This record gives sequence, structure tokens and C-alpha cells, in this order.
Amino acid sequence: MASSSSSRTWTYRVFASFHGPDVRKSFLSHFRKQFISNGITMFDDQKIVRSQTIAPSLTQGIRESRISIVILSKNYASSTWCLDELLEILKCREDIGQIVMTVFYGVDPSDVRKQTGEFGTVFNKTCARRTKEERRNWSQALNDVGNIAGEHFLNWDNEAEMIEKIARDVSEKLNATPSSDFDGMVGMEAHLKEIELLLDVDYDGVKVVGIFGPAGIGKTTIARALHSLIFNKFQLTCFVENLSGSYSIGLDEYGLKLRLQEHLLSKILKLDGMRISHLGAVKERLFDMKVLIVLDDVNDVKQLEALANDTTWFGPGSRVIVTTENKEILQRHGIDNTYHVGFPSDEKAIEILCRYAFKQSSPRRGFKYLAKNVTWLCGNLPLGLRVVGSSLHGKNEDEWVSVIRRLETIIDRDIEEVLRVGYESLHENEQSLFLHIAVFFNNKDVDLVKAMLADDNLDIAHGLKIMVNKSLIYVSTNGEIRMHKLLQQVGKQAINRQEPWKRLILTNAQEICHVLENDKGTGVVSGISFDTSGISEVILSNRALRRMCNLRFLSVYKTRHDGNDIMHIPDDMKFPPRLRLLHWEAYPSKSLPLGFCLENLVELNMKDSQLEKLWEGTQLLRNLKKMDLSRSVHLKELPDLSNATNLERLELGDCMALVELPTSIGNLHKLENLVMSNCISLEVIPTHINLASLEHITMTGCSRLKTFPDFSTNIERLLLRGTSVEDVPASISHWSRLSDFCIKDNGSLKSLTHFPERVELLTLSYTDIETIPDCIKGFHGLKSLDVAGCRKLTSLPELPMSLGLLVALDCESLEIVTYPLNTPSARLNFTNCFKLDEESRRLIIQRCATQFLDGFSCLPGRVMPNEFNHRTTGNSLTIRLSSSVSFKFKACVVISPNQQHHPSEHTDIRCIVGSYNKVICVEHPSESTRIRTEHLCIFHGSVSEVSSSEALFEFCIDDSNPFDNFKILECGVRILTNEPERSSKTVSRGLKSHAKIFKTSLRKRKQKKMIGYLLKDPRKFGLPRDRIIELHDSEDNNNDHIVSYIEGKKKPIDCWSWFFICFDLSKIVRNIGKLVLGKETTDCIDRGALHEYSIRKE
Repeated sequence: MASSSSSRTWTYRVFASFHGPDVRKSFLSHFRKQFISNGITMFDDQKIVRSQTIAPSLTQGIRESRISIVILSKNYASSTWCLDELLEILKCREDIGQIVMTVFYGVDPSDVRKQTGEFGTVFNKTCARRTKEERRNWSQALNDVGNIAGEHFLNWDNEAEMIEKIARDVSEKLNATPSSDFDGMVGMEAHLKEIELLLDVDYDGVKVVGIFGPAGIGKTTIARALHSLIFNKFQLTCFVENLSGSYSIGLDEYGLKLRLQEHLLSKILKLDGMRISHLGAVKERLFDMKVLIVLDDVNDVKQLEALANDTTWFGPGSRVIVTTENKEILQRHGIDNTYHVGFPSDEKAIEILCRYAFKQSSPRRGFKYLAKNVTWLCGNLPLGLRVVGSSLHGKNEDEWVSVIRRLETIIDRDIEEVLRVGYESLHENEQSLFLHIAVFFNNKDVDLVKAMLADDNLDIAHGLKIMVNKSLIYVSTNGEIRMHKLLQQVGKQAINRQEPWKRLILTNAQEICHVLENDKGTGVVSGISFDTSGISEVILSNRALRRMCNLRFLSVYKTRHDGNDIMHIPDDMKFPPRLRLLHWEAYPSKSLPLGFCLENLVELNMKDSQLEKLWEGTQLLRNLKKMDLSRSVHLKELPDLSNATNLERLELGDCMALVELPTSIGNLHKLENLVMSNCISLEVIPTHINLASLEHITMTGCSRLKTFPDFSTNIERLLLRGTSVEDVPASISHWSRLSDFCIKDNGSLKSLTHFPERVELLTLSYTDIETIPDCIKGFHGLKSLDVAGCRKLTSLPELPMSLGLLVALDCESLEIVTYPLNTPSARLNFTNCFKLDEESRRLIIQRCATQFLDGFSCLPGRVMPNEFNHRTTGNSLTIRLSSSVSFKFKACVVISPNQQHHPSEHTDIRCIVGSYNKVICVEHPSESTRIRTEHLCIFHGSVSEVSSSEALFEFCIDDSNPFDNFKILECGVRILTNEPERSSKTVSRGLKSHAKIFKTSLRKRKQKKMIGYLLKDPRKFGLPRDRIIELHDSEDNNNDHIVSYIEGKKKPIDCWSWFFICFDLSKIVRNIGKLVLGKETTDCIDRGALHEYSIRKE
């Protein structure tokens, strides 16, 4: 297992391995210039004298670089220096987790892997005077590096753009390196070691691990450190925080689960404001992705049912980590892999205290007894030790004694009372800041909080810094304030202890009812947090808020869905003019009160309201940053927002009566997020908006929307699902930051003339498009293409190598998939594509069965492909192995729907080999017709543990599905390891040996005689009946040429290529070998027979 790179200090960010004469004065010089401008330091080898052996300084440069980039040019393999560099780079990849990237500069990746073509000629020349071991090591290294997906120079029209993309990719990888924030934390290493054993990240199956222990023990900190340590081993990751307190407001169980899944998918897919319509969405989106998900502070098994109900929801190798105080929740959900975080030993507890009190691991002189005493009084609880230790930092012995006396008065070591020491160590202004964060602003953006609390009497930045230093809060990497729930409780208890007439913040529901109904508010009150759960009816006085002239934060909400929503608001009620936060869910009036002064408002949150309009005329809105009117189903219009020049986020999801956006939206030059999902009446969006700040737009479900304007050239995500948009603006081709473009479920879309060239996720499913432009092959960042249900689509053009997912199910007119299919790890779904021609079917099957590095394919078919040499009817087969070692394999199953077919949204095919367990999930979106007849499902597997010389392969339709919808008719397997054809080296050697046989015989002028035998009875030699072959004499004495008419295509090719391109080599070689060389020699060849080959169009 590679050692962690999180604790390493890297001298260089990038090491480049290259052949100087090929690239130094051209490509590499531009490469270095771009990296320098991006602030990326590279190792400079120009002062190193080249020799036969790799220089020690070069080896050191490789080992001290975070990323190695291998630039493979046509003469790269001419240098033993380069080849030895490559060996060292791959060793660092294995040993220290170094990131390796590739650039194929004028060479084909296949030639690098197999050492063929001009690249292979150069390599063979280099190896001519080297040892067999050196050649073997170099060949394996080239095979390995050739399998690392990278940039292919020949696929780019513009070298500068390719270099820019490489620089962006490098920056992203550098920014995503594991954090060292948790290095040196007391006891952390032991915790991580134990949990890593439970996680077993090298295991291909899906695992769920639970971490449990009391509040304040450090579960969340451990989970964060773990996430930071291993996140770069996964395709997608997310950390879902504070599940116990954030998602139950005003929702029934089904609504809660939907909201939880929306939140999870929004975080892990980075799709802000995502909306889903059913509870199968998590599985639909993540079933084939290797994900790491941390579910923090779970307090209800329903949360686990919503977010991780079954391991089949996630792709192979995925890990889910759950933290909770309640072990029973883990047991009820069937989580057996659990880790208990216990109290630290006395020695470790003292060390934790000292880290915060003295900034060292042991007590200062004269404080040893005091430190022991404080540690005992804190009950060895890490959170208490951190908070109390921080409050004692810099204090003298007398002050320590005073704190100890205060702790000694606490009965039963109540931890919340212990934590009060930290709160009480704050000055008055910081205490006020602490209380406001505890009640209103936990998990909120720090800049938003600063705007909310801006006041001449408070230095917010200084107050936040003090609280961070005292371990009362911390600021997350994405800029949000985090406060532990126990400290929140300390704040709420502090409020309750205040005299009623002195309280700054009101939180008791009964007290708030009394104040609002009887006009008992005072000018002291700055905030009201009103949970109306359990309150049957509230009748507000028209003067309820007038006396609270300093009220700045008003939050009205429900934490329980109890059906009691009766609240009466008088028409002439006035909101205080200093109000900065107005958060009122299910606001019962049709508009806000007349005369409402909004000048100081920072956030307006009126979700689920009865509002039809907000206000008349123009308001001063210079401080407004966030506006959320989601699910205000009666809202018909938005007010003039001309003055909301600082608005950053506008949410209008499910405002079903909203018809148009005001032209004033064009003045929102700081707007970053615009969410308008399911605005089913929306028809008009102003033209010429062009907001440079706008990054994310969601218009999913706006079914009446036919056009949309040039919003911004900086948009990163544009979601237009379920609209009636007929075309996109031409300028979209120049939206250089647009990575996610979805325009599915749109029968009005007949063609897409303009494409965003930098797109990564392109979704065009269930539209009426007929063609995909050929230019898509130049979209070198494209990772996912979804054209499912495009029933008029007849062909797919050449696709870029970067593609990882192609969904083309229910494309009932699709006939042609264009060669080459250069997608080395793609997942291909061609379910119900019944019109695919034979050439396309052959191409898909061969690429998946012999050349794909990973991924899977599903396509119509009932005949097991020849590539699977181990096969049987039914769902299991046993294969004898040459030795009991790990191996990789390709598998194919023929599945057939049962007659009593029940609709489901996915088909799960499970493959079991001993302890190895892999699930392939073939998705059927709700719009699809499901699998209608026999299909082939081809996929890849890797078995790391084999206990005997035989392997039993079992295939089944996963029984987690409520209906047994399919049966397996036949299964086939092809072992990749332990067979002669496993590596490209072996394939190459096999081809060479066969070629040598042909050359030997043909050199004796037997060519025409052999061709004559083939023409006379081609079936004897395993040739297809439908091939017509003509032989023509050539003026060239060295070669005869053949013109082959294959599937109507006339193509002159030489004699050798004819054999190697068109037919099953192993069968031809055996039969011709018997004819030319005799049976005995042929049998020798058969023992090393070639089973794997590829057909490559010239």
C-alpha cells in the first residue's frame, strides 16, 4: 500500500520527463511558460549532464515532486535515461502516491503500450544491446504509462489550448492534495490506523463503517482527518455535516428523505440547488461511481435510509463513513463494521490540554498538578480539554486555581457546564457574538455573518478570531462557521439564565407567543428565533414588533411537521427598520407590509410562503445578499430589483405562478447563483442580461420557456431540463467555463448547432436531435455524454478519449457508432438500440472485451462473443487457473427479461468470485422503456485473493431488487492475467512469432499456393463465407497484393496486413501451420496460442 503523501513536503510541484530533441525548444518551452504564469514550479534539469545512467540529482528531483508529467514523443524510447526516469516515476507512484500524468506528443497511446509502430522501432533499437531484464522492465513501464489516460496531441487543433488545459488539471490536482491540518493531533494516528483497517480501501466492494462515541469525544474531527487522508482515492467525495439538526424542518418523512438526497447529490456532484422527484435518485447518479461519503452526526435511522440504504447504490470500491452518538442506529441499519471512540488515557488527556494551554505536549514548570486537576475535572473529554485549555492559555497559576474552583462547583462533571468556562472567558462583545452564532449563524458563510453583524460597536473579524483561538468555533475550508452542538447548547442555556427583560435573543416559543400577542417586546431584543412546532395558533398584535426597535434577526420556522400552521398577521403590522435577517417560512400574507424598510436587509428567506407579490415600487436594497422565495407557489411577479446590486443568490424554485423575470435583473452584477427550477409558468427572461458574475443557472422544469439569453460567458453550470428551448445562443461556444450543460426532456429541440467546447457533462437525452456534430471529438474535457431516448439519432461521431460515460439507451434509430471508439475506461449503455449495424456492434464488443481498461457495456444480443473463451449456459462456471494468484478478467452475461416483467429503474448484475463481489448497475431512467429483449452485458473485474487453483464465477440478478425481472441465459469469462495474452508485450511477441511463421513459408514462394487453398475452401481455414477475395499479380517481386471486397468496401492491402486485419489469427495460423509446417510444429505453436488480438483500421 502506498504511503500517505499528506505529511510530505514537496520541493517541486511538477517533474517533466521528456526527450529533449523532440520537445525542449518547442512544446516544452511553451509548457514551462504556462506553468510559470500559473504559479506552478517545475524541476529544471537543464544543468544536469546527461550520461548512460540516471543522475542522483534527477532521481531526487523525481522523488521530491508532487506530480510527474511524462511527455511521450516518437524518440522518447531512444533514451535509456528517459526509460530509467520512467521506472523511477512509476516506483514513486507506487511507493509514495505520486500523481502521474501523460502527454502523447505525436505518438499513439497504443504504440506506447505495445511498443509498436515507429515508437516500437525506436524502442527495439535501444534494447538491442541491453539485457533481457532491462528490456522487460522498460516494456512493462511503457505498458503501464500508456494505460494512464492523458492528453493526445493529435486530438487537439490548438497546442496552446491543450497546454492551458494541462495547467488547469495540474492546478486542480495540486489543490486536491491531502490536508496536513490534522497532523500532530493527540491520538489521531492510532484512531486513523484502526479505522483504515476497517475501511480496507483496496477492497473492490462497497463498505459502510460506523464511528460512535459520546458528544465531544472527537468523532467529527476523526472523520474529517480520515476524509482528508483518503479522499483522493475516489472519483467523488463529500462530507455531509450536522445531520442531526439541519434537515427536518416542516417536512414529513418522505419529504425529509427527498430533501436529504437533494442535499447529498448537490454536494457530491457540485450541483447547487439540485431538485429530485423520487428516492431512487442517489442510486441512479452514483451506482457506477467510486465515492467517499461521510455522514456526520446521524441521530435517526431514517437519515441512513435516505442517504445510504443499500451498498448497491454506490459503485465498486465506494466507502460510506457514519458518525453517531447512538450505536443502536448503526445496529438497526445493519452496519457491522464499527469503531468506538473512547475517552483518552490520563496521559493523552493531559497532552491534549497542554497543546491548547501551553502550545506544547507537557505542562510547564509548576503547572503539572494544576494540569492533572483540570484534566480530571473535564472528565478527559477532548472537546472540554480543548475549550478549557484554550481559555487558560497565557494565564498564571492564580488564574488556573480560580478556574479549577469554578469547575469544582459543577455537579456530576456536566460537560455543558464545563464548556461554559470557555464562554465565560469571553468579553461581553464576544459573548454577544457567540450567542448570535449559536442561535442564528451556525454553518453560515463567514462573509454573510460579517454583513449581518456589522456594527460600529463590534469588531466581527477580531471576535471570530478570538473564538477560533479559544476553540469555540472554527471556519471550514469553504468559509463557513462551525460550532459544536454542545457549545450551541451552552449558548442557549446562557440565554435562558438571563433575566427576561435583559435578554438579547428570544428562543422560548411560549415566551415569544406572549411577547408577540401582547406587545411586550423591548428595545433590548436583537433577535427572535421562533420554532412554531407544537403551537396551534398565533395571533400577532399590530404593534408586536414596533417596540423592538433594535430587532435585527427574525427567524420563524418549524422543526416538526405537526399540521399546525395557523398564524394571523394584521395588515398594518410594521417590521423594524434595522432588520437584517427576515427568515419566515410559510409566511401567511399575500404581500409584505406597506412601508417595510428593506435598506438594512441582508437575507430575505420566505420559503413556502403565501406571497403573491413582495412590495410595490423601488426599494433601497444595497445590503441584500441572499433572497430565497422557493416554493412560494402563488408568487406572480418579482419587484424591481434595480438597487439590489450586492445580491449574490436568488432562489425561485417551484414558484409555479411566476410568469417572467423583471428587466431589473440585468443590474445584479454580483449575482452568482440563479435557481428557477419548476417555474412552470415562466415564459419571459429579459434579453441582454450578460452578468459576468453569474456562474450557476438552474431552469429545470420551466416547461414554457422557449428561449434564453446570453446570461454570462462565465457560467459553469447550465441546467435546462424539461424546458421548451428550441436552440441555444451562438455565444455558448465561447462560454469557456461551462462544464455542465443539461438540456434533456425537451421535444422542441431538433438540433444543437452550437456547443460549449469545454463542457465535461453533456446531457441531451429525450430530445429530438438527429445528429451530434463531428466537432465533439475535439471536446477533450468531455467526461459524460447522455443521449438516452434520442429516438431520431441515427449515428454517433468519433468521441474524445476523455469520455468515461456514454448513455445511449432507447436510441431506437441509432445504427452507426463511428470508429475509433477511443474511450479506454468508458461505461457504455446501448440498451434497446436494436438497429445497431454489425460493424458498430463488433466495435463495441471488441473494445469492451479486449481493450477497455475498465468500465462496462450493455447492448442488445443473444450470442456470446467469441472473445470469451470460457463459457456455459446458466449463471455459473468454474475455471482452472495456472496458479493461485490474483488475476483480472472480462465477463459477459446474456440476460433476458422475464415474461412477467415488472418495471424498475435499474438492473443490478452481481458477479461473485470467492470473496470478490462486484455489482454492475444498468440504469433505466423513469422515462425509459426498460430492457425489452436479450442483452449482452460486458464488464471488467479484478480478483486479489485466490485460495485454490480453480475459480468459481457466479452471476446473478441482485436480490435487493424487489422483483426478479431478469434471468441469466449464458455467461462467459476471459482471464486476462495468467494467460499469455495478458499484456501488450505478450500480444506483440505472439504476433511476431506468427508473422515469422508466415514469412518463412512465404519466402519460399508458397504465397499463391496458400491463397489458392484459401480460395478453394475458405471454411477449412475458419474464414467467413461472405468474404470475396481477388488475387492480382504485383509488379513488385517482394509482395503480392490483394484487393478485398469486404462489406462492399474495396481496399488494396498487402498480403501480411490482409491476414492480420481481417481474420481470426489463431485459427488461421493453426490451419495454415498444419498445411505448411506440419502438425507437430503447429502443436508447439498452440501451446502459446494467441487468444487476444485487435483489428485496427489503417
